[in-house]
Amino acid sequence: MPTKSNVLLTEAQMTAVARLFAVLAESSRLSLLQALHGGPLTVNQLVQACDMKQANVSKQLSILHQHHLVERERDGTSIRYEIADPMVFSLCKLVCTKMKKDSLSAAAVFHPEI
Repeated sequence: MPTKSNVLLTEAQMTAVARLFAVLAESSRLSLLQALHGGPLTVNQLVQACDMKQANVSKQLSILHQHHLVERERDGTSIRYEIADPMVFSLCKLVCTKMKKDSLSAAAVFHPEI
């Protein structure tokens, strides 16, 4: 039985959440988001920071932009990308916290002294 703080999602909301998680499920996109955490960067700077090919960086940035995770702005002949909403880092932190908790729980089963 849902409580006030645990409201059920509509079908449309579940689909939107699933799409967002699918976008974040690609490690190269996470790498680009991490590189942009320090501030706006051009495609060339992201290619170097993430050690990826330019075509792949552009493709992944396009997907991130379509899902409103990054914004872009023309800067002369270059385009600068930046994080659209820093909330994405809070979401990543929640996932990492869960993974760490799960890892510690698993370790405790195999190594009770931990």
